[in-house]
Amino acid sequence: MNPKVEEFLNNLNQWKEELIRLRELILDCGLEEEFKWMHPCYTYKGKNILLIHGFKNYCALLFNKGALLQDSKQILIQQTENTQSARQIRFTNLAQVEEKQSIIKQYILEAVEVENLGLKLKAKKVTDFETPDELKQKFKENPAFKKAFKGLTLKAKGLSFTFFQTQTIQNPNL
Repeated sequence: MNPKVEEFLNNLNQWKEELIRLRELILDCGLEEEFKWMHPCYTYKGKNILLIHGFKNYCALLFNKGALLQDSKQILIQQTENTQSARQIRFTNLAQVEEKQSIIKQYILEAVEVENLGLKLKAKKVTDFETPDELKQKFKENPAFKKAFKGLTLKAKGLSFTFFQTQTIQNPNL
């Protein structure tokens, strides 16, 4: 067990029992435990398979290549419209984790198999995404901003699209 994950879990005020139980289920599947991006991350042969997260209204397993899983139980959630590969299974209490424990393990083992097979999702290009309406409005309001935006790298533009989408979800009045 990773001491950084131990510290992370011990310091939680919310979702502590749920994340500890998810951790147990993940470790039962033989994954290695690391601490990346300030969250417990579980790997297989050095490849990221999944993370556990706590959010305001739920906690989740986040499968890095979740879009490639069969999702036979239809429980995987795409966080945002622009999320390409990752998918979550969300929980709002410990009982949900317990009732889905065999499904959770099945999905984890499938995620390991996806990695073993070397499957990859063809990522969309930033140019494939529609410019968010909120960003279009900002361009109208500030032509200098639009000009500066055009000079950004494709990655920075993609991050901006994600930011505007996330802000709109969190604050519909943006």
